[in-house]
Amino acid sequence: MNSLNLNKREANIPNNAKKLRRTGRVPGILYGKNSKDFMFEVGELDLCREISKTGEHGVLNFELDGSSSHKALIKDLQRDPVSHKIIHLDLEELEQNQKIISSVPIHYVGENNLNKRGMVLQKERGSIKVECTADTLPKHIDININDSNNGYVYRVGDLEVASELSIIDDLETVIASVTYERKTVSDDMEEIEEENSHK
Repeated sequence: MNSLNLNKREANIPNNAKKLRRTGRVPGILYGKNSKDFMFEVGELDLCREISKTGEHGVLNFELDGSSSHKALIKDLQRDPVSHKIIHLDLEELEQNQKIISSVPIHYVGENNLNKRGMVLQKERGSIKVECTADTLPKHIDININDSNNGYVYRVGDLEVASELSIIDDLETVIASVTYERKTVSDDMEEIEEENSHK
């Protein structure tokens, strides 16, 4: 994994964060374990490239002004509501073999097949919380719903995770359920019109 180069950011410059964003830089703050909080800036393209690999709650390798590589957990990532560009980043520095608690996205595999059979997946949860070391944090957790039928209910306990992971959430918590797709009045009218056109 490549390392992000975090450069020191001057906090006492007026409108510095806005100026950085205009030049393709993202402001952020690194919370240190044994040091003061570090205000930094990082290249937007480099950051987006790493997040595409790790996910928005993943672990990044970073260097401070070109120093040796360290690891950090993405604690918070803010996006512009219109452009969806990253506008701020909070990182937490990690020690070697330190256990972390983080949210991991759930990937529902087979949702398109479900829709083709006239059913929909009602998602209650898009992620779960797990505890693990930084090296074993997955980008996402898959659950196969291809064989689902109407009335199926999926719970946290149905997720298959690696032995290195401990699930923090209640195993009985519902994450999704399967129901038949409800037709609207407009859908019914379209079917009637289509039938009439073939008479």
